[in-house]
Amino acid sequence: MSDIQILKPQKTWSHLAARRRKPSEYEIVSTNLHYNDRDAASPYELDPGMFMNEWYKKHTFDTALKHADWNAFRDPDEVVYRTYNLMQDGQETYVFGLFNQFNEREHDKALDPRWAGSLGRLYAPARFLFHALQMASAYVGQVSPASTLTNCNYFQMADSLRWLSHTAYRTRELALAFPDQGFGRDERRYWEQDPVWQGFRELVEKALTTWDWGEAIVALSLVVKPAVEEAVLRQLGASARHNGDTLLGLLTDAQLIDADRHRRWTAAFVAMALETTGNLELMMAWIACWAPLADRAIEAYCGALPDAPGAADAARAATRDIRRGLGL
Repeated sequence: MSDIQILKPQKTWSHLAARRRKPSEYEIVSTNLHYNDRDAASPYELDPGMFMNEWYKKHTFDTALKHADWNAFRDPDEVVYRTYNLMQDGQETYVFGLFNQFNEREHDKALDPRWAGSLGRLYAPARFLFHALQMASAYVGQVSPASTLTNCNYFQMADSLRWLSHTAYRTRELALAFPDQGFGRDERRYWEQDPVWQGFRELVEKALTTWDWGEAIVALSLVVKPAVEEAVLRQLGASARHNGDTLLGLLTDAQLIDADRHRRWTAAFVAMALETTGNLELMMAWIACWAPLADRAIEAYCGALPDAPGAADAARAATRDIRRGLGL
């Protein structure tokens, strides 16, 4: 009689077994989820010549930004869908607590009408900008070569939608308090025509038409977002406080918490990318192309902020400090 050998079942998924420990929730639900990296000739397992496959091969597989194993990337915060919702439910509770508390105190009645006019021009149109960040994050996530990178971009996309929603909510409140200031009516005109916004409009529209995944993630995460966050969040928030608008200052502080988390995963991504020879020079070349656009956008926007001398210089310096801290 031949011996019957009973195989013991694996204790975890094969791609996580090498770690020889129980995988975390993050590893189970985030790693190696893409199916479009199995076949270099046909990522989407259809006709290799179909447009979708050709697009992914050209803009993801053939990007100049290379790494031997992008699937090894890990989000330092290990955010998953469950924890994102728990975390941001708390953030939204805080934000709407601000809205309710300041509404009960009749905060808007104490605002200087001149500052309200500045908000109509410099704050309310930001919902177009935040929507552009949302779309750019969605694209970068869609064409990312690893599911862990996709997830980071998708959570970033959701945060951009939250920023947009806060802006829209606040715009409606200001419209009720200042019905003659054009809130809810003039934002598109400002976004499309006001010189204050044209630098950022050019910057994000060019980012939205950058199809190569490598350049797109570098431009968005290392140039576009830092410029927006340092100018339209941090410097606008400082200007708001100088003009008695404590609510907007606290709101931008809350949004910068999200931005800090985005920067942590970006730092991990950059560190991983720099492991590959040639990526440093490539990323520096892309940054050199994009940074002048961001600088002009910062200059145009911050130059219009009331009571904010040196805002443009501070914002530009902050964006450079971010990149310098990452070795770029």
